Amino acid sequence: MASKSTDIPTDGLTETTMPALREERDPTHALEEIFAEVLAEVVGVEQVPVESHFFNDLGADSLVMAHFCARVRKRPDLPSVSMKDIYQHSTVRSLAAALEHATPEPATPVGPAPVEAPPQGSSLRYALCGTLQLLFFLGYSYLTALATTRGYDWVSNGSGAISVYGRAVLFGSAECIGLSLFPIVAKWVLIGRWKPREFPIWGLTYLRFWIVKVLLHANPMVLFVGSPVYVLYLRALGAKIGKHVTILSHHVPVCTDLLTIGTGSVLRKDSFFLCYRAHAGRIQTGTVTLGRNAFVGERTVLDIDTAMGDGAQLGHTSTLQRGETVPSGQRWHGSPAERTELNYVRVAPAHCGTPRRIAFGLVSLLRTFLVGLPLVIGGAALLLTEVPMPVGHKALSEESVTSPAFYLDTLIFSLALFFGFVILGLVVLCTVPRLLRRVIKPDTVYPLYGFQYGVHRAIARMTNLKFFIWLFGDSSYIVHYLQGLGYDLSRVEQTGSNFGSGLQHESPFLSFVGSGTMVADGLSILNAEISHTSFSVSRTEIGRQNFLGNFIAYPVGGRTGDNCLLATKVMVPLDGEIREGVGLLGSPSFEIPRTVERDARFDHLRDGDELRRRLAAKNRYNLRSIGLLLLLRWLHFFALTLLSVATFYRDDALGQLLDAVFLVFSVGFTAAYFGLIERCLMRFRPLQPKVCSIYDPYFWHHERLWKVPETHFNAFNGTPFKNVLWRMLGVRVGRRVFDDGCFITERTLATIGDDSTLNAGSKIQCHSQEDGTFKSDHSTLGTGSTLGVGALVHYGVTMGEGAVLAADSFLMKGEDVPHNAVWAGNPAAETPHHRQRAPQTGTAAAATLR
Repeated sequence: MASKSTDIPTDGLTETTMPALREERDPTHALEEIFAEVLAEVVGVEQVPVESHFFNDLGADSLVMAHFCARVRKRPDLPSVSMKDIYQHSTVRSLAAALEHATPEPATPVGPAPVEAPPQGSSLRYALCGTLQLLFFLGYSYLTALATTRGYDWVSNGSGAISVYGRAVLFGSAECIGLSLFPIVAKWVLIGRWKPREFPIWGLTYLRFWIVKVLLHANPMVLFVGSPVYVLYLRALGAKIGKHVTILSHHVPVCTDLLTIGTGSVLRKDSFFLCYRAHAGRIQTGTVTLGRNAFVGERTVLDIDTAMGDGAQLGHTSTLQRGETVPSGQRWHGSPAERTELNYVRVAPAHCGTPRRIAFGLVSLLRTFLVGLPLVIGGAALLLTEVPMPVGHKALSEESVTSPAFYLDTLIFSLALFFGFVILGLVVLCTVPRLLRRVIKPDTVYPLYGFQYGVHRAIARMTNLKFFIWLFGDSSYIVHYLQGLGYDLSRVEQTGSNFGSGLQHESPFLSFVGSGTMVADGLSILNAEISHTSFSVSRTEIGRQNFLGNFIAYPVGGRTGDNCLLATKVMVPLDGEIREGVGLLGSPSFEIPRTVERDARFDHLRDGDELRRRLAAKNRYNLRSIGLLLLLRWLHFFALTLLSVATFYRDDALGQLLDAVFLVFSVGFTAAYFGLIERCLMRFRPLQPKVCSIYDPYFWHHERLWKVPETHFNAFNGTPFKNVLWRMLGVRVGRRVFDDGCFITERTLATIGDDSTLNAGSKIQCHSQEDGTFKSDHSTLGTGSTLGVGALVHYGVTMGEGAVLAADSFLMKGEDVPHNAVWAGNPAAETPHHRQRAPQTGTAAAATLR
């Protein structure tokens, strides 16, 4: 039998010197032997030299080393090994030396803190809650549709354009104000004041919580995020917010009485501060407290019972876990957060007083009430009541629904409206922002809430229109679209997958991406520096020959150069030397190999005649995908247009019935329609684990699946109907799963056990793309597992029963989380319960800050 011991050189050793050497090298030598033996089993070789580099010499990749870590963790006599340990100590010898004095974890895992048992008959509560949610949705839809149709009829009956405009202003303003006030009334009637507490999901208390949450997410005040109007709205809901606070995040806090934000604080976009979380089948509410002049960076998560003192900062791509506090004047970043000297407020102050903020808020409201709403409502009324149709030769509202001309005219009307939007939208996006850009000079400090700030927001909103990013993303055509917007892409090296479909920026004219760089989904280019009184925009540069993984926020002054791999959810460094020719992983980031042999297996397809042939084939396939998905989206638009026109102009009993079910039917039809499309594209077969080139036709087909619309998923969050939707799409979902806004990219590769809890913003991504290589595999969440707010699970992952992945954590590919374990961080690693900080109450947090 072949030995599996380490390959240790023995030249010059004698029988007399060997015992002394063994004694000198123990216990490190013993740990080396065990590590080498385990790694040899994983890699499938007889021996592993202790000085061989895991990636460069052995040809392993992160998936292989994740399996090694999992096997080591199952050995009670060995210290726990994380992927961060692997990257920082990339040989058996250096790993053993680093962990020599580490204490092995107990053989029996420590269970989670005791929680109240789920209520008896939870399946009955689950069904009853879903029924009551549906009844509420029906009632709310009926009232909303009834008010809208009656108001719309009143607007349509106006004589002439001026009369229609005046009525549109009155009706639009009244409905907008009513939809905004209703959540405030509902919150105070159903809840009163939010307090720190726990309650089981699917109970009556949860139902009241869900109603308030849905109303808050659906109300039009969300459109005023970034304006002082939004801050006033949160105050009306009970939030304790000081003067001159700037909130740019669209993630609406729900338990607003538990939110305290001191004067002069800034919360940047895509940050979570919900004041609640779901955990192990229960909703937990808790405080989020920010002192004066605090700063919360881009794509951050503030869990419940967290606090920041006066002048404290939390950097981009960072997390405060439950019970954590940033003391006054300190700057923290990372996940888990740690102290740093880096200053994230990098723009000089300017004069921005209360009168300026009031004026900006009033202008925002007047622009909405006098321009935006009348344009939509009055324009639709004039189109439907004044414009004769080509077949029926009269206005669409005057045609009978039993007439064939009505259906032909509706088809023509929807066709012209839909594709007119596509063509006109492209023209506007490539011209109007270029005219507006002249108002703002790069690297110039402007006061917040001034004319330049309004222009900056207008440019960002127009050029970040998700429809066109969705349409052209993951294809060669995204390059031309971005250049039309104003991106500087240098000399383009076309790969067919230069950019994914989740791209966003703050100024396309100041966004530079070097030649040969590939970007996966979810890149956010941060061109703006913001304080509570000022802002500036600057050029953000991403180097050449880079690969950027998913969900990365790249700020101005990022210290990465050419030929870098930026892993998923990485924190881009803002200090130190410029990194080149390396990979970066984690938050804060640390260096890893730029690439490994297993990820370079398809590099021969990335140049020469073979590349040109395959790229041309991919372009043709992507063009067909764009055409097919445009056609399918127009058919969906046609069906909803047909239903809405037929409903709005009926005053009989059938019309009232259609009013009652219009919104519910629209949401249900949308889910069923796009679900059927996705299953048809898959030929009703599940996906299989795959490793292939991006120039393999299988990958092109996979990209087509990503283009099936999914925004309607949000309507089902927090209800049993979300599980019905997932099952329809092929996810293996257990019973009573709570999904508060999780997104699953490859549905048929995901398995979720009974009573699992999936928080808002969490993701299960069963694939990865690294340069020209695509990989996918199954991921499994065991019974009763929990994904925290903003957490991401990669492919090839298994989470045991009762396992918890904390907020904003990144569980890397191939990881195996034991039963009842708690993992946290980016990248995630096991966090023993006795090491977790005790949660703080709002009073305790305030005392700590003082």
